[in-house]
Formats: sequence, structure tokens, C-alpha cells
Amino acid sequence: MTALLEVEDLRVAYGKIEAVKGISFSVEAGQVVTLIGTNGAGKTTTLRTLSGLLKPLAGTVRFEGETLTGTPAHKIVKLGLAHSPEGRHIFPRLTITENLQLGAFLRKDAAGIDKDIQRAYDLFPILGERRGQAAGTLSGGEQQMLAMGRALMSRPKLLMLDEPSMGLSPIMMQKIMHTIRELKSNGTTILLVEQNAQAALSLADCGHVMEIGKIVLSGTGQDLLHDESVRKAYLGED
Repeated sequence: MTALLEVEDLRVAYGKIEAVKGISFSVEAGQVVTLIGTNGAGKTTTLRTLSGLLKPLAGTVRFEGETLTGTPAHKIVKLGLAHSPEGRHIFPRLTITENLQLGAFLRKDAAGIDKDIQRAYDLFPILGERRGQAAGTLSGGEQQMLAMGRALMSRPKLLMLDEPSMGLSPIMMQKIMHTIRELKSNGTTILLVEQNAQAALSLADCGHVMEIGKIVLSGTGQDLLHDESVRKAYLGED
């Protein structure tokens, strides 16, 4: 069976600096796959390339068997690949509802859009309570919820989440991870980049450790969670 997403020998450079150095991995439908590693490992660059924001130097990206090389970002969204970026990038002066509506900018089904906005409010009740509030007045955790909700508005076949817990309190981080687990249980396919390696590996079917632009270790989430080198390097254990 063909994987939903296939990445083969992907290379990405900023000028003469190669940030991603020939990585290969795949994501099967219904899986949560995580990329972990230190800052500068190339994780965010990988997601930005998959969503069409960066042009690869070399390599192949296929989504549902279709090659994405050269495909504009908005067409990649239309194909079913949505990206909730690092730093959230919500529209601060627009309301919560307006931000969610923008996530559905490629859709024409008004009734379906309204239904999915309600789904976002069911997933994140605090957003429903404040739906008319300017998004810029939300806390960091609430803005993260909004960014995830907005990405889901395109009804993606694959949801890419970049550092969803960054800068959040432990309680808010737990809420975000609980939501990711809930999305997984509902069959949502997720590619997760996350600084909290323990949380990411605990819910991932498969994980890849990146260092300086390369994948240096791969395995199931549980295998990596119990791998001695991973525990020392990313879980703060001796």
C-alpha cells in the first residue's frame, strides 16, 4: 500500500547552507509521525518545504502518489495537506471566527464550513466562548488552539503541526497534547514537530530523530522513548 506522504532524499538549502541533507521518511494514513531534534536540526525547514513555502534543492515529495515538486502552497492545501506553523501566525485583529473562516478559504460549501467551525469550538470550548474576540487578545495557548483549529478548517488528509507546545505552560501543553491524541483517535493523520520529545514520542506511532539536517535514528514512538541515546540526548536523563 502506498503511503499517504512519501519523502525521498529531500535536500533544502538557504543560499549555500544546506539545512536538510537528504532525508527520507513516510507517513501512513491514520498515523502520528513525529520529527524530534534540537533547534537547527532541520525540522521546521522540512515542514515548510512539504507545504510549499520553500523550494527543495533536490529530492521527491509525493502526497497520495502525486509529486508535489513545484506545486504552489495553496494548491498543496487544496490537495489535503495543512500546516499549523511554528509561532502560530494567527491574524491578531480578526476575530476567532474570522480566523477560522480564513482556514476554509478554498472551500465553497457554506454549510460545511459552519459545521467545521462548530467542530473547532467543540474541540476547543474556550474558542467558542470567545468567538467574537480579537485573536490577538488570546493567551499563547489559546492562540495555538486557534492555529490548529484554522488548519483543520481545510479538512486536511494530513495535518502538520510545528512546535504546538512551544512557550506554553505545562497545563496548556497537556491540553494541546490531549487534543492531538483526540485527533489521532478520530483518525486524523498527523506529522508532528515537537520540542517536548517525551510528549511527542508517547503519542507517536513512528518517530525520526534529526540532527544537523539528517535523520540519524528512526523507530516506533515507544522504541525511541526507551532508547538509551534518545533518553540521554532529548529526555534529560543520565
